[in-house]
Amino acid sequence: MLRSMPLFSCLRPKKGKRLAVLLLVAVAGCQNASAPEANTTLRAIQESGTLKVLTRNAPTTYYIERGTRKGLEYELARRFAEELGVQLKIIVIDDIGRILEALANGRGHLAAAGLTRTEARQERFAFGSVYQSVQQQVVCRRGQKLPEGPAELADRELLVLEDSSYVERLQELKGKHPELDWRATDDLATEQIMARVWQRKVDCTVADSNIVALNRRYYPELVVAFPLSEEQGLAWALPKGAQALQAKIETWMAGLEKRNRLGALRDRYYGHVQIFDYVDIATFRRRIDSRLPKYQAAFRKVAKDHPQIDWHLLAAQAYQESHWDPRARSPTGVRGIMMLTQNTARSLGVSNRLDVQASIRGGVQCLARMRSQLPDSIEEPDRTWMA
Repeated sequence: MLRSMPLFSCLRPKKGKRLAVLLLVAVAGCQNASAPEANTTLRAIQESGTLKVLTRNAPTTYYIERGTRKGLEYELARRFAEELGVQLKIIVIDDIGRILEALANGRGHLAAAGLTRTEARQERFAFGSVYQSVQQQVVCRRGQKLPEGPAELADRELLVLEDSSYVERLQELKGKHPELDWRATDDLATEQIMARVWQRKVDCTVADSNIVALNRRYYPELVVAFPLSEEQGLAWALPKGAQALQAKIETWMAGLEKRNRLGALRDRYYGHVQIFDYVDIATFRRRIDSRLPKYQAAFRKVAKDHPQIDWHLLAAQAYQESHWDPRARSPTGVRGIMMLTQNTARSLGVSNRLDVQASIRGGVQCLARMRSQLPDSIEEPDRTWMA
């Protein structure tokens, strides 16, 4: 009952010497009356047995790869649900603006969608611990004179995601650069806008550095013109007043960081993007179209006999070995699409190292042998990585 009362209804001064004591008790009673509100969200999760997480479908957040759910945000949310002892329910929404609106309307318990913790957002929502630092970057396509600062964006067609931290930053900069202009859209995701830049349909866009790093693997002609902001922290957004849930997230993430589990997850999803070679990646993309189709059936056929090894892994290994050249030869004499040595080929029963199917079969047998020699205590995915 006290929670619905106005403050003055709790404070009814009494006459005499007990006034000060009664006043303090009354104030404490009013404050404690509002305390349960801080536990509402966490209690709702525990009572329902389900953690409802709002996110978006993207390489940096949540996606499904060959029937398996993946993504840094998903991995963290799954582990947090396990910590709470509840089921995880992923709710996918198209863009950031709609995700935040859904959170405000109570459709989810938290939003895990690569959200930067900005001042404007903190006025509407609470936030958990920062789990990754990013920087807003202006992204254009190579082959043009790149802008070197906000002032040089005035004569470029700049397309950005609506309701994003990018718009907030551009609005801040417009105070110093009145000529700065841009177009915002909620019809496209940041990744789709970057594809438009790559296709030369738009001059430039703005994206977080982690999104840029991943998408440059798909669109190697994209280039960072200049940083638009200092580093910002990514964090989960929560309903205002969800202090108990916020405290639980902070304690849990601190434990992940201390045990280096958080660092290991970041490395799993972003470790490979730290090295970027434009020529190498552009060549790889061309060969996916020109060479891989010739040998894809062979990779698939061999992989069927080894269900624990995916054909994509075999194809990736073959590219590292020979760039999908079945007649490749090294200075030391290894040959074929899997670059087998004579001794290895002989031990695996491969008589002709230039035979594509035989070479791939030899390669998968060698990999399977490596996996089988590892102790049973080493589980996947570490088992395959070590092999």
